[in-house]
Amino acid sequence: MEDDDSTFASGAAVPRVVIVDDHRLFRSGVREELGDAVTIVGEAWDVDTAVRVTNEQLPDLVLLDVHLPGGGGVEVLRRVLPEHPEVRFLALSVSDAAEDVIGTVRGGARGYVTKTISGRELVDAIVRVADGDAVFSPRLAGFVLDAFSSTDAPAVDPELDRLTQREREVLRFIARGYAYKEAGRELFISVKTVETHVSSVLRKLQLSNRHELSRWASARKLV
Repeated sequence: MEDDDSTFASGAAVPRVVIVDDHRLFRSGVREELGDAVTIVGEAWDVDTAVRVTNEQLPDLVLLDVHLPGGGGVEVLRRVLPEHPEVRFLALSVSDAAEDVIGTVRGGARGYVTKTISGRELVDAIVRVADGDAVFSPRLAGFVLDAFSSTDAPAVDPELDRLTQREREVLRFIARGYAYKEAGRELFISVKTVETHVSSVLRKLQLSNRHELSRWASARKLV
């Protein structure tokens, strides 16, 4: 990224950023990837902490995980933006599911990228969103265009609504054929925790095994 003299609404030469993610190692990795391209002014690991740190620091941008303890990224948006609409939010998530993307954008995020993004691409996305642009990973942009080109609200799925956000994440990986160990590595959770979530999902959806789970998820276009 080339240096220039552009400034943002806060008057800073580079974006002031708060990193919100419930995994400490991931936050550390993001901080290292961003280097001195941004100024990190705070970190948070759940909804309440994210709201408090954002309200205290009033950063140019919040790098926001979608699935957080305490209600998720949408809850952070709901509690911050009415009081501080000048703060920009860029979602950075392992999830590339349409309902997560659309729900987060409807909540007020200006962009959504997945955790497969490179460090250089992430810096570019942060700078652009902090400067007022909307940024989405290429595949995810289609979800947003489709959603907002229609006046129809997304259909409510009572079965899907029974699942927690973490259970939905685990479901998608298992339905895509990931082994429990692989899913755990992607989500930064233990194999035991993956097994617990899968058992809970099967029970709530009244399914018998992961093959039925895959068919269920495919029918709802979750994979």
